Amino acid sequence: MATKIRLQRFGKKGKPFYHVVVADARAPRDGKFIERLGSYNPNTNPATIDIDFEKALEWANKGAQPTDTVRAILSYKGILYKKHLEGGVKKGALTAEQAEEKFQTWLDAKASKISGKADELGNAKAEARKAALAAEAKKKEAKAAAVAAKNAPVEEPAAEEEAPVEGEAPAAEDTTEENAG
Repeated sequence: MATKIRLQRFGKKGKPFYHVVVADARAPRDGKFIERLGSYNPNTNPATIDIDFEKALEWANKGAQPTDTVRAILSYKGILYKKHLEGGVKKGALTAEQAEEKFQTWLDAKASKISGKADELGNAKAEARKAALAAEAKKKEAKAAAVAAKNAPVEEPAAEEEAPVEGEAPAAEDTTEENAG
């Protein structure tokens, strides 16, 4: 019996959610399966992949063929790399300790890369939020200034009252000079 490791679709329209399953190659996509290995949710960023590493490795070693998408998922999780290293151990190219050391190094590098992407996405989201708040504050100030200008009383050019005419002197100054002299 030819077996495949493939995705079984769940979720509503436009929001897919998948189970990673081992099934007979002739079975329908959402039909009967042999074993469920995990789940894959592409709706999150980065995509959420929950897979039983040991079961998936066992099925890959038994010869179950992954579909293209599942091959990418298994590669992302390191299952295919672990299978490759185990093949090297069987052929005598590596010892089991060397293979395990290489795999741990790869896992550490992968984990740092994933956390870096998550941090980058979080920082980008925070910066976008900050920029949106600044733009909103600027827009609010402009609107407040427009409302204030609209509601402010219109000032008419007022004629200068009680301004001395050039030819006349103020009356208060005249009386002081007469008393002093």
